[in-house]
Amino acid sequence: MSLRARLLSEGLRRIEKPWLARVEHPQDLRRSLDRKGQLLFPGPRSVTRRWVSCGVRSLRLDPPVQRLSATLLYLHGGGYVFGSPLSHRTMVARLVAAAGLPAILPDYRLAPEHPFPAAPDDALAAYGDLITQGPVILGGDSAGGGLALALLGEILARGLPRPLALFAMSPLTDLTFSGASFRDNAEAEALLPAERADELAQMYLQGADPADPRASPLFADLTGAPPVWLSVGTTEILRDDATRLATKLTVQGTPVTFREGKGLPHVWPFFQPWLPEARATLAEIAAFLTSASPRSGS
Repeated sequence: MSLRARLLSEGLRRIEKPWLARVEHPQDLRRSLDRKGQLLFPGPRSVTRRWVSCGVRSLRLDPPVQRLSATLLYLHGGGYVFGSPLSHRTMVARLVAAAGLPAILPDYRLAPEHPFPAAPDDALAAYGDLITQGPVILGGDSAGGGLALALLGEILARGLPRPLALFAMSPLTDLTFSGASFRDNAEAEALLPAERADELAQMYLQGADPADPRASPLFADLTGAPPVWLSVGTTEILRDDATRLATKLTVQGTPVTFREGKGLPHVWPFFQPWLPEARATLAEIAAFLTSASPRSGS
């Protein structure tokens, strides 16, 4: 782990994690992440952006040169309560520029105003619209990574055309929180306060079964899935969400690429302006997207 990563993790542990543990209102979380995402993480100016309708209102990012024929459907993280296309657009824009493919970031509905299954319904609507236009790759981080995997389960269950591939960074896959890392890594985790997990889940589920595969894709039947790329940090509370899913996919016959970042913070590619590990991981994901998609015009 680089010196910058160690310093960042310590800073997150001392400042951001305590703030996330005490902030009360979802609107404060949303404003904070949107503001930080836009002010602290300047993106490549060569990537254009515009709002479009794709099942739901979505942000479209286009690279300066399109080299791949697929479109990335990216679902942002935020515990189903906060986060937006604006908070995550810079990180995704770097992928768009590196891989040479457009991306759609759905502005899916958030809890508690719109509880489960609003988010998976919106994700499915976006996919249903996008897949009629050409090949799709799914991606996401944290809760958005879980949502991408839950969407994949729905696609397979409904017999819809499959995406070409899927990648998920630090995915939330189990809202029953049965993974041992929720307890074992509660102190070591640099960003997420484990003690608030149940509260966020209740805001989202509002009485729904946390083991529903649309909420917890760890319990979904993903037989027949396309290649999947997963990453998680060794000290994350979500470590077991990713490791158990990787094992399950492998047993079901899915080609899985699994990356564990030693001591790296939750969704470390988000911090791409500062961390060499973040830039290296985004470059690897871009290569994964390139290997999964046919070239534009071919």
